[in-house]
Amino acid sequence: MRVDEVTGRAEIGIVGGSGVYSLLDSVEEVAIETPYGAPSAPLALGEIAGRRVAFLPRHGRRHEFPPHRINYRANIWALKELGVSRIVAPVAAGSLQPNVRRGDFVICDQLVDRTSGRAATFYDGPATTHVGFADPFCPQLRGIAVKAARDAGIDVHETGTIVVIEGPRFSTRAESRWYAGAGWEVINMTQYPESVLAREQQICYVNISLITDYDVGVEGVPAVNVEDVIKVFADNNERLRRLLFDIVPAVPEDRSCPCATALRGAVVGH
Repeated sequence: MRVDEVTGRAEIGIVGGSGVYSLLDSVEEVAIETPYGAPSAPLALGEIAGRRVAFLPRHGRRHEFPPHRINYRANIWALKELGVSRIVAPVAAGSLQPNVRRGDFVICDQLVDRTSGRAATFYDGPATTHVGFADPFCPQLRGIAVKAARDAGIDVHETGTIVVIEGPRFSTRAESRWYAGAGWEVINMTQYPESVLAREQQICYVNISLITDYDVGVEGVPAVNVEDVIKVFADNNERLRRLLFDIVPAVPEDRSCPCATALRGAVVGH
């Protein structure tokens, strides 16, 4: 599909699980070709409270793409072509601290990358581009998400550091204790490079971590396993969907954050 056929057809992107997909009104599916191949699935276009929204399941419709095989560049490129300038990114995540409990939501403000070998930039030359990433999540969207969660009575942590591991395996106890000892709160496998690629496209991006389990380094709590992750996520999926549907109409049209100008002064030479 040509760019001129899709640009401007969505303003807010939701990159997440299939639970949101069924609630979009008047869904229109759009298959977009990108220079990086196909995104994880055709994008679903619809409306939430009168706002044009594009939904993309990052793992594919059948969860067929493990974290290290997701085509992150194609996903972000496709959303940009649709006109998306904000991305809300809910994820299932693990806790690294006893006070961050299963069923809690964390609106992360920092990120630590522990992945390897992933295509993490759109800028492979000839122009050298160094995008700023000191604050990886949009402060404007973070404030909106925190307020929406508070108003909904959700147990929400207003800040937190998410460490992103390569996967698809879970951490060793030694690794998990290391992350926990550093004071980090959340562990996940998909927030990098998704978040930095959004920044390179000057798209606002906010993380919403739904805590589904405790990582193995947290003492005195059950160790992570896939069955528990799925159960906790399913039990909280309706709360997550309601939160997303509260966030979308609260997003202002104007951006009062640095995300829109992230490339200003970032290019060296050429």
